[in-house]
Amino acid sequence: MRLHQLTVTAFGPFASTERIDFDRLTASGLFLLRGATGAGKSSVLDAVCYALYGELPGSRRSNGVRSDHADQGRRTEVVLEATLGGRRLEITRSPEQLRPKKTGTGLTKDKAQTLLREWTADAGAGEPGWVAVSKSHQEAGEELTRLLGMSRDQFCQVVLLPQGDFARFLRADSKQRADLLGKLFDTGRFDQLERWTAERRLRQEHEVQAGRQKLRDLAARAEEAAGPLAADAAAHRPDENASAADVLAWAAMLRGTAAERVTATALALESAESARTRARSHLDAQRTLADRQHRHRSAQQDHLRLTDAHRESAPDRARLRLALAAGALSPLRTLHQGALAAHTAATAAESAHRATLTARAAAPWAVQLLGDLEPTAAERTLRTEATRLAEARADEQRHSRLLVERGELAAEQKRADDLAEESQDWLSGFDDQLKQLTVDLDAARDAHALLARLDSRHQELTTRQEAARRHHSLRAALSAAEAQVRTLTDAALDTRARTLDLQERRLAGMAAELAAQLADGEPCRVCGSPEHPAPARPSADQVTAADEQRARAAQHAAEAELDAAKHRLGTLQVDAAAAETAAAGRSVAELTAALDELTAERREALHTAERLVPLGQQVERLEQERRARHERLRQAGERGAVLADRLGTVAAELDTLAGRIAAARGDAPSVAARAAAVDALAAAVTAVLDAARTTAETTHRLAEATDALERAAADAGFADLPALAAAELPAHRRDALQRQFEQLDAALEQAAARLADPELRAAAELPSADPEFAHTAEEHATAVLRAADTAHRTADDRVAALARITRDLTALADAFAPVLDAYARISRLAALLAGAPAENALRMRLESYVLAARLEQVAAAASQRLLKMSGGRYTLVHSDGLVSGTKRSGLSLHVVDAWTGRERDTATLSGGESFFASLALALGLADVVTDEAGGMPLDTLFIDEGFGTLDENTLEEVMDVLDSLRERDRAVGIVSHVADLRTRIPAQLLVRKHRHGSTVHHTTRDDA
Repeated sequence: MRLHQLTVTAFGPFASTERIDFDRLTASGLFLLRGATGAGKSSVLDAVCYALYGELPGSRRSNGVRSDHADQGRRTEVVLEATLGGRRLEITRSPEQLRPKKTGTGLTKDKAQTLLREWTADAGAGEPGWVAVSKSHQEAGEELTRLLGMSRDQFCQVVLLPQGDFARFLRADSKQRADLLGKLFDTGRFDQLERWTAERRLRQEHEVQAGRQKLRDLAARAEEAAGPLAADAAAHRPDENASAADVLAWAAMLRGTAAERVTATALALESAESARTRARSHLDAQRTLADRQHRHRSAQQDHLRLTDAHRESAPDRARLRLALAAGALSPLRTLHQGALAAHTAATAAESAHRATLTARAAAPWAVQLLGDLEPTAAERTLRTEATRLAEARADEQRHSRLLVERGELAAEQKRADDLAEESQDWLSGFDDQLKQLTVDLDAARDAHALLARLDSRHQELTTRQEAARRHHSLRAALSAAEAQVRTLTDAALDTRARTLDLQERRLAGMAAELAAQLADGEPCRVCGSPEHPAPARPSADQVTAADEQRARAAQHAAEAELDAAKHRLGTLQVDAAAAETAAAGRSVAELTAALDELTAERREALHTAERLVPLGQQVERLEQERRARHERLRQAGERGAVLADRLGTVAAELDTLAGRIAAARGDAPSVAARAAAVDALAAAVTAVLDAARTTAETTHRLAEATDALERAAADAGFADLPALAAAELPAHRRDALQRQFEQLDAALEQAAARLADPELRAAAELPSADPEFAHTAEEHATAVLRAADTAHRTADDRVAALARITRDLTALADAFAPVLDAYARISRLAALLAGAPAENALRMRLESYVLAARLEQVAAAASQRLLKMSGGRYTLVHSDGLVSGTKRSGLSLHVVDAWTGRERDTATLSGGESFFASLALALGLADVVTDEAGGMPLDTLFIDEGFGTLDENTLEEVMDVLDSLRERDRAVGIVSHVADLRTRIPAQLLVRKHRHGSTVHHTTRDDA
């Protein structure tokens, strides 16, 4: 990365437009940024960071970019020209800001803008120039981050080199170093791995607990299934934490006892079934005897009643015999009645047909055609005339069809002309419709492409908004935790002072405490004398060892509570810092406003993009319609020519048919009317002839039927036809009497047969049966059997239930074994990654382990420059040794002093030594981060302050190191107030502050 030009307008302390020529400043490799405090030296670096990332460095992110000195009408803008990844780019950024309205009064808001352009050899017309790459904030940011190969935090650490941060880094503890290194080397994935293993361990633990609960549930089910049998095995019941094998053994014991109970109940059931069988056989025999005795008594009563009824039915039987004889002649009587009715109807029909013929034959044309012809000759004449009219009628029908066809042809010819005219009009407006649809389709495609970019930006803003809300909620908890730490600190100090006070008081009264242990004749533990003439006496407030131990225990408890509170405070600080970083330093309101604006933009784009498919379909349908219209126009022309030719042919044929039809119909309105009249007259003649023949036939059949009926009646014994009619009965009455007598005879015969049955006669001779007593005995036997069967089924079900539970227990034991094994493995792995002392001797988390490796690389790279800056005295080394307390190891940083040969903590360095050590550390970190980011060359670096703490010799050595950076084709910018640097560095950028805003000036050593 190399910077060329920077232009800032209304940015930070700069009220107007200021241009910085980095090509001029970096020509000699080393340049100085100087100026009074607050003039805006750091704002130059802020502008570079804002141009590349759209945000200020983290420590100044909340200051805003808009200059307070600028006019409201002047737009804030930063333009940076730089070479990134071999491409010369120009980045222009403007933040969201207020400006005066163009019309009227008041202010309006301008949206933030980003423009990314690239210098190419052929920008148009064969000439070099700038070509736009993107106008999207997101697209430009992604492209720049890809070319830089590092995040904003990494850029601010390795390019802007904040010396104050690295001086603090030298004195920081492991947690603070881990925070900085984690941001630079993006080790969040290792922290995620630790969290994943911890969550996986919790899930496995839940599975183990669930398995144990299932085991307990199955044991409870086995006890419930065993019922009263469980009391016999209560002494062997497994406890809550028993293994699956113990539960299986207990279930097997219950199953064996249940199987013995099944055998006993099976024997009892067999005995009950035999007793019930004997009782049921006796009941069946009693019921059979009772039924036979009842049937014999019923047969005696039925036989007496039916004999009386048979004697009383004699008159009705004689009447039925006469009705049956008359019924045998029913077919002849029916034939006679039919012949009489047919003769009467034929005579009436003949008279009606003759009257109709007389009326129709009176017409003039009928008189002219038939004259005095008899019906048979008239029928022949009419048939001849009907044949002639049928031919003429076909001509008339053809004439009607041709008239209809001529009308249809004329209408079709008009429709073809209209269709051709309509198609021609539509085709004339086709080009305008297609052009408008193409414009709308291109706009929909652009909106569809914009949607993907807006969705990605929306996801990013949503994530930041959630982080901002989390940061806001954590700040209150952080304040409470800080207050608690302060309170607990005071309490711990009080307990410590109490302990020290008791120690001092006990030491003061130690003589009395020792004197209390003296015994006459025993040597003193202090002087050795066996005599104790004046032993010391305890005072009223004498402090004992127990008092001191209680005070010390209270002190330890207070300090432990303080450590826990500090740990909670540290955790909250880490979470709050992480949330603030994730929110990119923006507030919830800012992110909500940005989301609302983005949502509105997306809604508009979505409204346009939704028309993409319908517009494409409209274009396709329009093309299809164009082709269809052309085809219709061609077909309409061809059809019009065919229709004109057919109309001429139809007109000629109509004239020919009209002459023949007029000759055939005569004075009738039409040939069909004349043919209908001839057909009606012919039908009347034919009807008269047919009716006369029918009348003759019915007269002959009536005479034959009368003669046959009279002979049959005489043969049957009837005097005449009236006597025959009197003997007849209706068919339903005759059938009813016949069925009644047949049923009576059959019932009488059946009653006699039942009385003669030997089984019924034998049963009548035996004593009366008692089925009720036998039924009571059978019910008792059935109840005994039902109870035995219930007991047997219960025992059998208990065995089956215990067998199912045993199978479930076996399956659970097989499935539970790998769960326990997996839980043991994931627990050890989670403890190892989390740095638990039981599995990790160094108490080093996985993320700390990775950061320790990176810190070791940084220390090695920094030592190369530190040796030169310190005249070969100091080198930095990384240490992963154990640290005191509960802190994690692996991120310790020591300095080795070659003069003494000893290794000591970096916090023991002096101010000047800390500066060049932190500078060496920053440069080493820049090299390592650059390699980590893919080796992107950093051709421009900035070093901010710290040179004032160096003596002349050390300053010379530091300048030599910076000169070595220049030799590697790097340009180094130093931000400092040190006067000696003005004489050492010829290329300088002077920032002057004024009442109305700062300005920049390019100077040389002579100008200064």
